[in-house]
Amino acid sequence: MSRLLGYARTSKRSQDWSLQLDALMKAGVQDRDIFKEKITGSRKDRPELDKLLAYAQPGDTIVIWKLDRMGRSLRHLMELSDYFKENNINFVSLKENIDTTSATGKLIFTILAALSQFEREMIIERTYAGLEAARARGRVGGRKPKDTESIELVLKLYKSKEYPIHVITKMTGVSKTTIYRYLNRDYKGGNHE
Repeated sequence: MSRLLGYARTSKRSQDWSLQLDALMKAGVQDRDIFKEKITGSRKDRPELDKLLAYAQPGDTIVIWKLDRMGRSLRHLMELSDYFKENNINFVSLKENIDTTSATGKLIFTILAALSQFEREMIIERTYAGLEAARARGRVGGRKPKDTESIELVLKLYKSKEYPIHVITKMTGVSKTTIYRYLNRDYKGGNHE
């Protein structure tokens, strides 16, 4: 008999995953069949996801709340899609309304994964272009106070959960210490998600 198995992931210890769990249980996944993980999306090692994949049997359906909860990149999503196909495991993403038991669901899954990767690459390109433009205007180096645009960009990149801190520092030139200082202010000020 096929089973519904869920996967829920949050990036930080402070984040709550009740929205994901509620959606998974509403879709019919039993609480005992939900694999929960608190780990950043860019991390390659995901012990709970690995356990879920080892536990799933042919005919089972893996249900997630949203695509970005499972895949860290287009390549990773495609690898998972291939794994599901090879092992006769169905896949459902509730937010994107993807159900790979149908041909349409398979097509939508592929398109959305490609668009998601494209969006991440566009953010990186815009960031680098902005940095080059700033450097061309002489805004380089030193320990000057960071301009509002840089800090807003750093916070946006961090909250997107797509980039680890070391990548954000390379992309923006803002130090880890400065990033953490502004994140701390942001969360204390009640601006967190």
